[in-house]
Amino acid sequence: MSVSFDFSDEVVLVTGVGGALGSAVAEAFLDAGATVCGADVVEQDSEDFLLADPERIDFYQGDFTDESQVEAAISDIVDTHGHLDALANIAGTWRGGDPLHETEAGTFDFLFDVNLKTMFLASKHAVPHLQDSEGAIVSVSARSSLEGGSGDGIYRATKAGVRLLTETVAEENLGTVRANAIMPSVIDTPMNREMMPDADHDSWVDPADIADAIMFLCSDAAGVTSGAAVPVYGEA
Repeated sequence: MSVSFDFSDEVVLVTGVGGALGSAVAEAFLDAGATVCGADVVEQDSEDFLLADPERIDFYQGDFTDESQVEAAISDIVDTHGHLDALANIAGTWRGGDPLHETEAGTFDFLFDVNLKTMFLASKHAVPHLQDSEGAIVSVSARSSLEGGSGDGIYRATKAGVRLLTETVAEENLGTVRANAIMPSVIDTPMNREMMPDADHDSWVDPADIADAIMFLCSDAAGVTSGAAVPVYGEA
């Protein structure tokens, strides 16, 4: 069964747009007719910027842990395009490998900034505009956030925070803004393949498949769904 989405005349902001998942999400919304605004700390001409055709998006280079930059970018998007209909909080990263008592405080600060603060700030400044459009937010939590684990407890805590803030946004905006989180496990990205060369890559989830789930949660088909944490980990 094939599924198609139509986001014509809708404006979507994708954070972390230069990464493997962010670029897949941007491409999916572009193919569905959306105007895609992308934000990333990585510059478009960097080899780490993975979006195949950056010229297709309205790009905002900046640090989304800096509230002034977030506020300016979202204000500019609304001024330029007239409205904002969806926010995909994709910016994030993983760090781990050490037990808690050997983890540096800087790792804690870094992960909470990149994984949770970016989601908080983007949602904070997008919500008033999404209330006007009765739009949607989808953020990236993680399967591992459902329990503690050895070696990456800080990462898990940040992703649990994403899930709880998602529930908060949903509760505070009943009837106006829908907010949901997705919970991937291992995504099939170049970085993950490099980090885990001997793993079973066939069980990992393609970013394009996760992008489809995000589009569904932003679409009218998910109009009765808010405050959910949706598994997107397949067999991984």
